[in-house]
Amino acid sequence: MGRKVTVAVCTLNQWALDFEGNLSRILQSIQEAKEMGALYRTGPELEICGYSCEDHFHESDTYLHSWQVLAELLKSATCKDMLIDVGMPIQHRNVVYNCRVAFLNKKILLIRPKMLLCEDGNYRESRWFSCWTKERQVEDYFLPRMITAITNQTTVPIGDAVISTKDTCIGFEICEELWNPQSRHIPLSLDGVEIISNGSGSYMELRKAYVTVDLVKSATFKSGGAYLFSNLRGCDGQRIYFNGCSCVAVNGEIVSRGLQFALHDVEVITAVIDLEDIRSYRTQIRSRSHLAASNTPFPRITVDFSLSDDDDVHLIANPPIDWKYLTPEEEIELGPACWLWDYLRRSGQGGFFLPLSGGVDSTSTACIVFSMCTQICDSIQKGESQVLYDVRKILCQSDYTPSDPMELCNRLLVTCYMASENSSQETKQRALQLASEIGSYHFPITIDAAVSAVIGIFTAATGLVPKFRSNGGCARQNLALQNIQVSVR
Repeated sequence: MGRKVTVAVCTLNQWALDFEGNLSRILQSIQEAKEMGALYRTGPELEICGYSCEDHFHESDTYLHSWQVLAELLKSATCKDMLIDVGMPIQHRNVVYNCRVAFLNKKILLIRPKMLLCEDGNYRESRWFSCWTKERQVEDYFLPRMITAITNQTTVPIGDAVISTKDTCIGFEICEELWNPQSRHIPLSLDGVEIISNGSGSYMELRKAYVTVDLVKSATFKSGGAYLFSNLRGCDGQRIYFNGCSCVAVNGEIVSRGLQFALHDVEVITAVIDLEDIRSYRTQIRSRSHLAASNTPFPRITVDFSLSDDDDVHLIANPPIDWKYLTPEEEIELGPACWLWDYLRRSGQGGFFLPLSGGVDSTSTACIVFSMCTQICDSIQKGESQVLYDVRKILCQSDYTPSDPMELCNRLLVTCYMASENSSQETKQRALQLASEIGSYHFPITIDAAVSAVIGIFTAATGLVPKFRSNGGCARQNLALQNIQVSVR
């Protein structure tokens, strides 16, 4: 009948400037999407170069290598007969834009620049990018010669346009455009765009999943349609952690979703969408139909390609699902642990060293490391070969397989109780008990000699012997002596 389409939304753990690795993960996601029957694949924001390249966006090599990755994608047989869009930075008329590039069978269809930049929280996108401000306009983009040699195209359209296939219409938002009061999905929906794709780089904040899911659902609730939200996951080189939650919404309901926290680098989810459900939903909203009748149209890039098949009777559209949210405590347990794992495997270090005092700060940190070990073991048991490879690489043992989280924690976490003459037996015992419960390699030492040495140097230089308040010292001396112990630890 030609009314049901299968789409794929990808969550990738990319590394800033790891062009070879990023290419490999993109190709893996495309291959998995194809094996799951999808004819359209979308991915997260700036997936080719990595989101957190920061001032490397001021360097021409970043753009050169991004085009080289795109060239490999265009040439790859994996990408044949699939409509694909990827995220990459592009310079147009000496202005840098954060873009989606849509291509099909060695032909670039459209370059769609980001129209609204994010400047709050940890975002500072206007330092590197500019907004595309020409609404519903396209210009000619002159392709690099390496791309022309593959596509036989000299120019391609860049701007605020949509892609019209033989059976549906696809439009684009990029991250912040979903969150902005003047979101682009409203005029896109009014112009008959049935599938809206959003490649995002949204980082973790407590309870943010509620906001993200509500925004994705509301994007199609008022005016119908399918919304494909694809987010990054992991730490790609900055202090933030991208937390996945990729999903597909149809007519205000979530029909497919990915994980919020996970250790594997590539996750692909698919959804079967019945286009007639979208059309029926929209025509029933009469006020929406009246408004759409006078909507200013977007430029349309027509493509001789169908996302659906005449023989689609066997396909069953995905039904709505309930999103099961994590509790704040679960987010605290899982999110930082995933960040630690990415930091560890990308830093080249062999594990973590933690001064364990028995207090709340070091105890919480130790528990988060143990949570990391638990997630690693769970992933390995589920057959995640990349996670097992990374563990073996960190421990420099090619035949190692962890037996349980405590055994792994003993290999990755060294804890040390650093006692001084002011330490209590109670804190020492608490540290020892925690270490035994999580399995860390634990030992105690005494730091009195080091503390005395620092105080001795200070006394020799100033002639002053600092004292704790209990021994007659002032508040400033009391704090300084405490800080000496902290600094030595």
